[in-house]
Amino acid sequence: MKTTPNIKNQEIKKIEPNQGSDSMREDWIECTVGDLLKLKNGFAFKSSNYKSEGIPVLRIGDIQDWNVDAENAKRIEENKEYDSHIVKKGDVLIAMSGATTGKFGIYNSNEKAYQNQRVGNLIPHSEKFILKNYVYYLLYSLKRDIEQQAYGGAQPNISATKIEALNTKLFPLPTQKAIVKKIEELFSSLDSGIADLKKAQDQLVIYRQAVLKKAFEGELTKEWREKQTNLPSADELLEQIETGRQIFYDNQIEEWEIELKKWKEKGEIGKKPKKPRPLTIPDAPNNGHYERKWDIPNNWVWSQIGSLCFVTKLAGFEYTDFVNYDEDGDLPVLKAENAGPNGFKKTDFSKVKSESVKILTRSQIFGGELLIVFVGAGTGNVAMVPFNQRYFLGPNIGMARPYFDLNSKYLELFLQSAFGKSLMMSAVKAVAQPSLSMGTIRQAPIAFPSLKEQHQIVSDIESRLSVCDKVEKDIADSLEKAQALRQSILKKAFEGTLLSAAEIKECKEHKEYEPASVLLERIREEKKKK
Repeated sequence: MKTTPNIKNQEIKKIEPNQGSDSMREDWIECTVGDLLKLKNGFAFKSSNYKSEGIPVLRIGDIQDWNVDAENAKRIEENKEYDSHIVKKGDVLIAMSGATTGKFGIYNSNEKAYQNQRVGNLIPHSEKFILKNYVYYLLYSLKRDIEQQAYGGAQPNISATKIEALNTKLFPLPTQKAIVKKIEELFSSLDSGIADLKKAQDQLVIYRQAVLKKAFEGELTKEWREKQTNLPSADELLEQIETGRQIFYDNQIEEWEIELKKWKEKGEIGKKPKKPRPLTIPDAPNNGHYERKWDIPNNWVWSQIGSLCFVTKLAGFEYTDFVNYDEDGDLPVLKAENAGPNGFKKTDFSKVKSESVKILTRSQIFGGELLIVFVGAGTGNVAMVPFNQRYFLGPNIGMARPYFDLNSKYLELFLQSAFGKSLMMSAVKAVAQPSLSMGTIRQAPIAFPSLKEQHQIVSDIESRLSVCDKVEKDIADSLEKAQALRQSILKKAFEGTLLSAAEIKECKEHKEYEPASVLLERIREEKKKK
């Protein structure tokens, strides 16, 4: 197997727009968005009137990736009452409220559609003098200004008045056409580079899973294993697991006895220390688990998360009764957002004071534990907690703490592999909100080698995937630069510096050319007629 992914790091080529000339700077006029178009609000359709067939009703959720798609839209019977809210091909729609306020897209379908409430339609006062695609790119260039206006309060929203009050520029009609053409040429080149980058990302995912597959079938360490003379047998491994669990429990009992003695010596004041419960023995894996298992080396064993780790979560009443966030706290609180698909993610942590939660001993995190997302969109994500910081286990996230000395990184990588994750996820209920119980997490099978081989496997995986990680970061950086470059192109377009002197000269020689000031007056006259 190759030790590096067979791809080249893709780069977004820097596109240098022409700086234009002073002549273009003389050939525009300052105006507001409202001078050029009207932002029309949608109709408040009743959800009870939605049908499986009919005219699509375009809602905020149908605006995606700069386009408006009616494929999954709700539908309603055609009615003349809605005729003032018809959306036509080329119309530009914008989300007016909610978490995605300010997102917009162009409707490119020939199918008649209706515009729902809180969806704005940016309608030029005159389609003879203002191109719809020009409106689209104008809005794109103002995206940050719109977002700043929208996200000032608790509930994101933007009004037609605010959008129409934004300052912009108007160019002569031939210049509008030239600007749109130039933007689309540059965006096409940019999109091609982005497509190459995303293809490379997909190849990295395939390579990463290929490495993990080989690792957890024992192929990655086959030659290494053949050179070893003192590896434990499968039976010895099973005995080590059982012994490790028993020692863990014995230590808990010993600590309890010490705390109980102290409690008695102090006159039995306060809450009596609770005796640790016997360790949970996980049920045998269900048939779904077994069907997904694969052949492993003879000196490995199939174990389960619950046999290797203490699995728990913060109970609802514990969270309500004992946990109070405090910005001066010393313990960062771990939540589902900290367990990403590729491991631990640092965030802006909520914090608690260790003194206030000391009673919740099993929720104290010291490093090396596994976080397991058991509900919601990230269900099945697993992350090893780093060792450089104490943490506190927050709500809606499970924790698996090893009973004995094992390589937590091995468990994390195993459960991140497509094969390992499928073993755990086979127990997920097929409902709208995916979830795992602590019991099903404990049942999940683990292909388990000796500690020495765990270390070797992790080392081999990391040496191969370190190349992946660097390329992945370079690709992410390039994609970020691509978005910045897209905004730079738009900025130059509406500053009047995108077109070259030759392109501006050609615009001025066009038969439709007239100064922007004259064009603006024509648009105002058209506006008065409506």
